[in-house]
Amino acid sequence: MGNAIKVVPEPKAILKAWTPFKELVGVTSVRTKKDYARAQATIDVLLAEIGSDEKHPLAEVLDYLSDRVKAYEDEHFPIPEAEPREVLRFLMDQQGLSQGDLTDCAAQSRISDILSGRRAISKEIAKSLARRFHVRADLFL
Repeated sequence: MGNAIKVVPEPKAILKAWTPFKELVGVTSVRTKKDYARAQATIDVLLAEIGSDEKHPLAEVLDYLSDRVKAYEDEHFPIPEAEPREVLRFLMDQQGLSQGDLTDCAAQSRISDILSGRRAISKEIAKSLARRFHVRADLFL
């Protein structure tokens, strides 16, 4: 049977690995504004290291922390249903960003076309915007 479950480690062994990880990373759950800020900062560092390499050894740590941040945001900063361009406009307004500040995601002219409704957000741009704003890509699709 190829999908057999490996032996689950004893709790003491898990704790022995978890404690140093938690001390090094500084945050493993996001329950407060301080946890949220620390997790966001760690995510930024991991994104800079990992880039778009989904097979990078730290990608799972990034996913783990991103899931914790998402749960916190869903509870504390719900984003109402809106058109993708309105979500982008909202996030830009919240962070005081102009179209020119998003050139790491798309050309300024493309952002302008998206915000004016002349162009839809492509999957690639949605992924870039999701990384930029630390949100799910499907908000832009």
